[in-house]
Amino acid sequence: MQPESYDLVVIGGGPAGISGANTASIFGKRVALVEKLREIGGAGINTGTIPSKTLRETALALSGVRSRKLFGVDLSLRREATVADFMRHEKNVATRERRRREEQLRTYNVETFHAAATFVDPNTVRVGPDKLLRGDKILIATGSSPVRPAEFPFEHPHVHDSDEILEIGSLPKSLAVVGAGVIGAEYACTFAALGVAVHLIDGRDALLGFLDREISENIQRAMIAAGVHFVWKEKVTRCDAPPVGNIRLTLTSGATLMVSDVLVAAGRQSNTGDLNLAAAGLTPGKRGLIKVDAQCRTDVPHIFAAGDVIGAPALAATGMEQARMAMCVACEVDYKDVIAPILPTGIYTIPEASMAGESEDSLKSKGIDYVVGRARYMDNPRGQIIGDESGLLKLIFARDDMRLLGVHVVGEQATELVHIGLVAMMSGSGAELFNRTCLNYPTLGDLYKYATYEAILKRDGLVAGERK
Repeated sequence: MQPESYDLVVIGGGPAGISGANTASIFGKRVALVEKLREIGGAGINTGTIPSKTLRETALALSGVRSRKLFGVDLSLRREATVADFMRHEKNVATRERRRREEQLRTYNVETFHAAATFVDPNTVRVGPDKLLRGDKILIATGSSPVRPAEFPFEHPHVHDSDEILEIGSLPKSLAVVGAGVIGAEYACTFAALGVAVHLIDGRDALLGFLDREISENIQRAMIAAGVHFVWKEKVTRCDAPPVGNIRLTLTSGATLMVSDVLVAAGRQSNTGDLNLAAAGLTPGKRGLIKVDAQCRTDVPHIFAAGDVIGAPALAATGMEQARMAMCVACEVDYKDVIAPILPTGIYTIPEASMAGESEDSLKSKGIDYVVGRARYMDNPRGQIIGDESGLLKLIFARDDMRLLGVHVVGEQATELVHIGLVAMMSGSGAELFNRTCLNYPTLGDLYKYATYEAILKRDGLVAGERK
């Protein structure tokens, strides 16, 4: 077989792979994208990011959570709702986004192949049994898959990983979520909103420890109020799943837990096992991770990697940005040559949360003096309109020049609201910017003004106009 030559071969058709392929094609390169599954989209569109977030919104609507807060009326449909009812919207949204991405690839003349890819040599990829593609540059963006610990019988219809949980046939009566990371916490909230009795099990003793402590404690209180039962400092040592009846989980303490379904959210591993990386001159690390430099270049200079396959932060947004940046470098286009220095994190729990920049703990560890300003949704008319009584915007400024160092939000639209602070930090701005800016009223954006005022008053030793 004679290989067909391309300027770029992309392995993996998820968010990072699609973004990388489109970017290089826009720059005039001949691009091939190889996706082993029948449909493009990867975990971001098909099994993870978009489906789980859409399911969350559907759960909020079907459970009547928002309507009860606003009107004091239970409009819940969950007693009559079927799995098909709350999955219908998720499937529609995922399908529309997948079709949009397919149209982009066609518009930019990216040639797409649906077959498994393996390296033959550092520049050549075998696609399926009878096709070879040669790339001057190669981008690996094969994503990740859930880790499946051996103690769980995943062949059982009621033992799920975080991909297949979206394919459940009936709503669980009770659910044990093993792992209180982002994925576990998000699904715990979603199923609790649908009236499922949820137990969240983790060997640690705190929720989402990478978040600012005040924010994570706010989420945990809300989850407890929603009925989530936390089981801390415990691991599952045994899972007994009979053909009929409840599943028994045995914990490290010897305690047992009986539930109808189990969701294992024990982390993810890179999809590199079938790529024959050795033929490309690459050696994967722990859980299949590919090592890259700041420009997403591997140890083989013409091979790049982006997205979940290179590890943290392993978010769809960061994977897409990594791929765009890597292709600017690969194509020698000077639009960007480094990833953004400040990356946002969005957590779609109930309530949702988001952050960018430093936390109080990180600044304390660095010995940086700071001042905090807070503004609460309950004191904001838009917060009252939408019925969010516990939402919070927290801004952290450098005390000397009042530059914004960190923004932390918990509550409705947190993942949108954080972007105002993110852009301010990217531009080196802070309290002066928010003080001088006029924001629409009534909006959640106006919280920035009042959080800034509080921080200025604290810096100047004033509280409610009185000097302390």
